[in-house]
Amino acid sequence: MVGLRERKKQRTRRALIEAALRLFDEKGYEETTLAEIAAAAEVSTRTFFSYFASKEDVLFYDSEYGIERALAFMAAPAPGQEPAGLLRDFIVGTLSASGEGQEVWSEHVSLRLRLIMSEPPLQARALHLLYDSQLRLARVLREAYPDRLDPVEAAAVVGALIGAVKLAVMSTLADGLTVEEARDAARRAADVALHGLSR
Repeated sequence: MVGLRERKKQRTRRALIEAALRLFDEKGYEETTLAEIAAAAEVSTRTFFSYFASKEDVLFYDSEYGIERALAFMAAPAPGQEPAGLLRDFIVGTLSASGEGQEVWSEHVSLRLRLIMSEPPLQARALHLLYDSQLRLARVLREAYPDRLDPVEAAAVVGALIGAVKLAVMSTLADGLTVEEARDAARRAADVALHGLSR
């Protein structure tokens, strides 16, 4: 049961995220100040820094949660489950419109993508997170299947899968298609990437 204090913290964090994204959309990322975000969320700038270290961190608010959840999933395959099956189950869960995968498909997904693609500092941060997450996932996958995958195979399949899914989503949304169409594109991309692992 989440206590009152924790619920209040969650509401404040959510208010900061909503305010920042709204201002980024209205004014532009570079033009929006931390003070404006705090004021829009009706908190002090000092309170902002209790939740986020920078404007950048607000935009990537769920990145670490997502990678930690992915690592935990990869570290615990079902008995007898093949690597391709584990990875497919992970992608299916992530692409779900409900449950634990839903935060990936929030109403902010298109806005966040647009901001990341248009701002060089955000592009750099996104690339860093992408490379870091792939390295961590490949390591955990290799540890889950020490007799089945060598380091190169683990790295190759994770890189192919994550790259395929992310690029499919980005290109679909960049073309102005819907979030549901982006989900479908990601599922198709995952199937193509995993096909080579199923043997």
